[in-house]
Amino acid sequence: MKNLIRTFAVFALCLSVLSCSDDDDDNTTSTPQTIAAIASGNPNLSTLVSALNRTGLTATFNSAGDYTVFAPTNDKFAAFLSANGYANLEAVPVDALREILRNHVLGTSLTASELTTGYVKTLAKGSASTTNTLSMYVEVTAGNVKLNGGASNKGASVVTANINASNGVIHVVDNVIALPTVVNHAIANPNFTSLVGALTGAGQPDFVGILSGAGPFTVFAPTNNAFTDLNTELAPGGIAGVSAENLTKVLQYHVVSPANVLAASLTEGQVVNTLQTPQSFTVLLNGGARLKDANNRECPITATDVQAANGVIHVLSKVLLPTF
Repeated sequence: MKNLIRTFAVFALCLSVLSCSDDDDDNTTSTPQTIAAIASGNPNLSTLVSALNRTGLTATFNSAGDYTVFAPTNDKFAAFLSANGYANLEAVPVDALREILRNHVLGTSLTASELTTGYVKTLAKGSASTTNTLSMYVEVTAGNVKLNGGASNKGASVVTANINASNGVIHVVDNVIALPTVVNHAIANPNFTSLVGALTGAGQPDFVGILSGAGPFTVFAPTNNAFTDLNTELAPGGIAGVSAENLTKVLQYHVVSPANVLAASLTEGQVVNTLQTPQSFTVLLNGGARLKDANNRECPITATDVQAANGVIHVLSKVLLPTF
């Protein structure tokens, strides 16, 4: 009887070992591929792969890291090349192509649900700053993710999200994202619609053309609420009562050029000359960063260093006023 019990015990132990071995086999998962490997295996991303190879960036995305890559498909690259007068990918200068690609990359891995409305930093640099990488405005609404205002503003929208890789995540987008100008950034952010409306209003110079140029420009940009408050401040006539000529002066008073003035370079009591020559404003930092205009009004700076390819934007919660 003892031998029979021992036999059954050994048999049960064997079954247990076999069962555990089978479970381990069933739960085995393959190691995720790198971003570069996933892109290479997707025929719709072959132009992106060619661009990475041409610019020497393939090794970066084939190595350990933590990246978010917004990946345009072949047809979007073809449209970009055509719109910019390039016969093919090889016609794009390598340095320019490298920065375009870096402008599609964040230095941290973010899934679609982790992306939130606001500014993030890409790995790209424009011509305005050698230290401050380009900003990207992300707008998340009802599960949709729009970058730099979408394709109509030379940005893009995510069409396929969360392709996970061992070194980050890929989101397929519907456009090649151009290096943004200060104008692109102003248009992309819905908090600047009043500013954009003023810049493009009747009787104004071609501010869009001017601020899309080489620059560099430093723009102190009032928000929509700042314009609403100004309208109340100028009652009863409000902003509508300001002549086109004086509105031009107001808008020019918010621009410094040629300069890419980062927040770290601002100093207490610094006098800043503007495009509204010869008028200037004064920087005040003690007790909170703000600007004092020609009428001794103090205008708080609420966000800084939104970097564009041709300049930088600092956000104001109040509109600066020159003397008229």
